[in-house]
Amino acid sequence: SYHSAKSTILLICKIMLDGVMLLWFILTALSVLYIAIDIVSTPEAFVLKWGFVILALFSGPLAAFFYVLACREPLPMTHEQYVRPVWKQVLGSTMHCAAGDGLGIIIGAAIGSLLQLNPIMDISLEYILGFGFGWLFFQAFAMRDMAGGSYKKSLKMTFIPEFYSMNLLMCGMLFVSKFWMPAVVGSGSPTSLAFWFIMSIALIAGFLVAYPMNWWLVTNHMKHGMITFRKDSSSSDMKEMDSGHDMKSMQKESQKTSDVKTPSKNLIFGVGLFSVVAIAVSIVIVLKFSQA
Repeated sequence: SYHSAKSTILLICKIMLDGVMLLWFILTALSVLYIAIDIVSTPEAFVLKWGFVILALFSGPLAAFFYVLACREPLPMTHEQYVRPVWKQVLGSTMHCAAGDGLGIIIGAAIGSLLQLNPIMDISLEYILGFGFGWLFFQAFAMRDMAGGSYKKSLKMTFIPEFYSMNLLMCGMLFVSKFWMPAVVGSGSPTSLAFWFIMSIALIAGFLVAYPMNWWLVTNHMKHGMITFRKDSSSSDMKEMDSGHDMKSMQKESQKTSDVKTPSKNLIFGVGLFSVVAIAVSIVIVLKFSQA
């Protein structure tokens, strides 16, 4: 009969999904272990090292693949040249956003589920925790050295790029998590492995959606990419060896180089307006159709 056939198909889909999730979590555990051990010797900024580890917790083998492809130093003293291509700089920028904002969003989703918040409150909590953690700590606090050690100045420097990037990251995550979870029984609870699997795929989707925005931010000298830090042989302090990979130096260079133009205030406002409209439309669509 129709109902028995449907039940059989659903059972097969559940078994297949369980198998995919098991494989995913095994690969994720191996990826996190590999990155956590190997990245210790990589001359990357401390916050970006943690960013890769956090990203690996949710994107598993993809994080390991991009770590090797875009950050891991292939030969001694080659990191500066290895991470120089624009796409690698943008990958570092997007990874930084996805690790900080994404972690906050996922924690917000877990809390919202446990408290059984209504959809509007749930999305609001996810956004507040995502942007709050990403901006206040992962960006402004962790990167305050780029603002001369001033946390207040760092907050000001990082607000616009963090806000723009966060909006696009959230768009991608909302569409995957809010439309997929209702279709998988039990996935709405953080006690279910399906919850963490879906949120992991949502973070990957958010990463992809936020990547073009980060490309614009990095190429317009508004956001940093990969950063090379090496330990000075005569000092225990961390010394930045390639000044071209930090936000301050990129801003200075853009002022000195005639063929590099910084975006106008109108363009910056327009891009920001686009990001706000994108997240607003995404929220409206999710609220209207995800529970249908």
